[in-house]
Amino acid sequence: MTDPWVALEPGADPAEHVRMLRRAHETFTEGGAVPRPVRPVVADSWRRSARAGVGPDATASVELLDGDLGAYRAEHPLARVMPLFRELLGTFAADGEHLLAVCDAHGRLLWVEGHASTRRRADRMNFVPGARWAETAVGTNAPGTAVAVDRPVQVFAAEHFIRQVQPWTCAAAPVHDPRTGRVLGAVDITGGDGLAHPHSLGFVQAVARAAESQLALLAPEMPATDLPELSALGRDEARLLVGGRGIRLSRRHSELLVLLSRHPEGLTGDELLCALYEDESVTPVTLRAELARLRRVLGPGLLESRPYRLTVPVESDVAVVERRLETGAVTAAAAAYSGPLLPSSQAPAVVRLRERLADGLRTALIARRDPDLLADWAHTPWGEDDFDVWRALAAARPTAAVRARLAALESELAWRRPAAT
Repeated sequence: MTDPWVALEPGADPAEHVRMLRRAHETFTEGGAVPRPVRPVVADSWRRSARAGVGPDATASVELLDGDLGAYRAEHPLARVMPLFRELLGTFAADGEHLLAVCDAHGRLLWVEGHASTRRRADRMNFVPGARWAETAVGTNAPGTAVAVDRPVQVFAAEHFIRQVQPWTCAAAPVHDPRTGRVLGAVDITGGDGLAHPHSLGFVQAVARAAESQLALLAPEMPATDLPELSALGRDEARLLVGGRGIRLSRRHSELLVLLSRHPEGLTGDELLCALYEDESVTPVTLRAELARLRRVLGPGLLESRPYRLTVPVESDVAVVERRLETGAVTAAAAAYSGPLLPSSQAPAVVRLRERLADGLRTALIARRDPDLLADWAHTPWGEDDFDVWRALAAARPTAAVRARLAALESELAWRRPAAT
């Protein structure tokens, strides 16, 4: 295969390939291994789908309805490039009896447009605006897999994990925020076997790149405060975006900036020493030298002393998650949580903040009892051993895979528990 993200080799017989894929899919869903002819990207996606507890007869659920959908779409960054998507893909979709679809970074479909009869067929499997087509919800599919792996991907026929989607072929490419590089969502073309041609994937990828270019041109018009933005979740070295410049911070500078961003009133040297170090082996002189280096990294005018403080407010992904939790926006909080805060940090204040944020979010997820949100958490590196979340997921979605994982965790806990004396 010249391109592993394209579904068919040039000259391959689609009908024979469909038969092979159906046999492979049945083998896997009946408990076997993924047969070798299945592409690695599809095999990996099938495994993720199975770990998420998706069954081959699953159906997408509609999460956003009517007014909620309209408000969410209006505020979403991809709304600004929908005219471009329609211009480049709309005629192609209508003439070829295909669909143009756009999803957000969590696999929720925001727009589904195209040929009328094709839309009616798609409606029957809930391929509609507001429905969640993430891998963790409906398994392997082009828009959901594209945002999961952050790559353009084509999914052909029985490569789809759930059976009702297997008559379809789709190609999707992720679209990124040109300033931060984060995935905003994906643009997708869905239809019949004719989309299995390599040109379909290249076309969709080109449309995604065109959208990113337009977003970059529109960026000055976007509402912005020009305040520095700190990203510290899920990474050991934080990233600061300031004045259009991205700065990768060292681990110690990451800890300092997280703490200072939470204390606009400033912190004394002694307070920072207590917050950063478990013992008294580090001297104030060492800390002052570290802060001097941080001042040079940030540039003039951002860090002052006596007490140490930032001269402008800094927006952080930590604060975003906290605000959303405080207002009860659990889904939005989970979407903004990209992992534990500075996971390798042993600074006492950072450890406390990391644990408080994670515990607050997981408690909210358990209380919400949404199986998709619980599955998203349970299938992350930080949630794969979270017994309470797996127990809640087993209550909300008691599939064989989920119950097996819960039983394994129960056995591990019993083995670790000291015997009564």
